[in-house]
Amino acid sequence: MDTVRLRRLNRRQAEDLGEDLADLFVETSVAAPGEEFRGRAEFLRRLADDVRLPGFDMLIAETEALAGCAYGFPVPRDGSWWQGFDGPLPQSIDQLTASGHLLAIAETLVHPDEQTRGLARHPLEHLLADHESSLGVTLVDPPHGAARAAFEAWGRREVGRVRRSLPGPPDGPAPNARAQRSA
Repeated sequence: MDTVRLRRLNRRQAEDLGEDLADLFVETSVAAPGEEFRGRAEFLRRLADDVRLPGFDMLIAETEALAGCAYGFPVPRDGSWWQGFDGPLPQSIDQLTASGHLLAIAETLVHPDEQTRGLARHPLEHLLADHESSLGVTLVDPPHGAARAAFEAWGRREVGRVRRSLPGPPDGPAPNARAQRSA
């Protein structure tokens, strides 16, 4: 078994590695055949936006090649990140948001050959610990059953649904907000 190394990337390094990360995104994608290019382009757009956010942080996992990554940023204290949350936001999450102890995990990718090794969990745990976050949250599109199952296996729980304007049809599926407790 190859040794897995975690490496932190700064904004510039993340941008420089964008094409490789987009390739990894396509390899892990559950997109319908023929839709991979659109998903790849959307991933690159999100990455370009996310690297500019205050507190952006990325960890990549490497074996002989790029095996995975996780990146995120602190949730803004003003609560704007929760715009579109269905129903009342749980008070504990509202308080953590206001205190600055909440980290948004924007993306978690693991090469299909590495998924059985539990590789996704390590970068996530390191991001949370490095930011001294009490809680990490991520949005998971409902069709991503494998991601949902992985989060649930790690003891994470769904805290609600967020409806946002996403590219594509206005009636598209709403992502789920997933809470991740720090280790």
